[in-house]
Amino acid sequence: MAKNNITKRPKRMVSLFSGIGGFELGFQSIGVQTTLMCENDATAQYTLKANFPNVKLFGDVCELEKFPRWTDVLCAGFPCQDISTIGFKKGMSGTRSSLIKEVFRLLGKNPVEWVVIENVTNMLHLNGGETINSIIEELERLGYKWAYRTINSMSFVPQNRKRVFVVASLHNDPRNVLLSGDSQKVYGTISSDDFTNPCGFYWTEGKYAIGLYENGIPTLKCGSTIGIPSPPAIAFPDGNIASPDIRDAERFQGFPADWTKPAEEVTKSSGRWKLVGNAVTVDVVSWIANKIIKPEEYDYSSDKELTYGKKWPAAAWGDGKKRFISAVSDCPKDRDEISLIEFLKYPCKPLSVKAAKGFEKRLNTGTVRSPRFFSKAIHDYVTIKSQENG
Repeated sequence: MAKNNITKRPKRMVSLFSGIGGFELGFQSIGVQTTLMCENDATAQYTLKANFPNVKLFGDVCELEKFPRWTDVLCAGFPCQDISTIGFKKGMSGTRSSLIKEVFRLLGKNPVEWVVIENVTNMLHLNGGETINSIIEELERLGYKWAYRTINSMSFVPQNRKRVFVVASLHNDPRNVLLSGDSQKVYGTISSDDFTNPCGFYWTEGKYAIGLYENGIPTLKCGSTIGIPSPPAIAFPDGNIASPDIRDAERFQGFPADWTKPAEEVTKSSGRWKLVGNAVTVDVVSWIANKIIKPEEYDYSSDKELTYGKKWPAAAWGDGKKRFISAVSDCPKDRDEISLIEFLKYPCKPLSVKAAKGFEKRLNTGTVRSPRFFSKAIHDYVTIKSQENG
């Protein structure tokens, strides 16, 4: 692979499946100009038009013929509906996730130096890793060196959100971008038996999983399979249990508050949760963008070869000839701890008695374990709110 430098500083990028502009904001942090966005969802388009009024917005990726001249970076967070654990699990045969093929069609016509792809971690496992294997094979066919890594947004913001990022380059070493930088610090774990810090959780679950994190929230979702928004809840030491405001949800994803407000022109305010849940975390993209212009040497001396037929690991890389397993963690950097009480800027919405009762019932009858202080907090909240409602 190439030495630890960049052939030239990237200046222009194109994004496919642009969503609400997370990649654009992330690369904007290093001065990269977005020249073209491609997004087919009408509500997302309103957000993009409002926040990037001078950038050309294209609708159907299948009708896009080529990239603008001098494109240095291509970003694509392709649709996850067919590979997500809560989706339809059709894999690459699904009509939505198979759109990743359009990325390689366009790259075949207009090769760019840097390619950044993002999606859910289930693409490493579904159908024997069919999705990640297809992506890697196409990148190798087009002459790219590549690296991928599972990254948890918890390294940047107080949200547990694991996503797979693929970085590929024609002439540079993607390992020095994506795999260098590693932390063994773990965020969000319950640190004591006392209820001293806010804890985020999935109030819609409880029987088999709750996604409980101290001073953090579980992954923001786009909603259920039928599109019903389901923001997480937060249990506070003062006894309150509530869901964060959509503006704080945007901030959990690294966007400014009210970034998706323009979408209310064509959808209900609750529809903003789907936009935020589908988005890429801006802070992670910013980290990748900055590593592209300031790469750090990755030590691959202990990496073992990844043989065909084996399970895809959480991180790996390839030089076009062989593939290797990387042992890096999903936490590329340390961040300062912050209490959710300090992070939240907007009033939370109290969880309804009905929702709290349903969660407590699932918690008591299910198999998931939780700290005693947490189950007590849920019970006390249900009791108090039931009394208040008569």
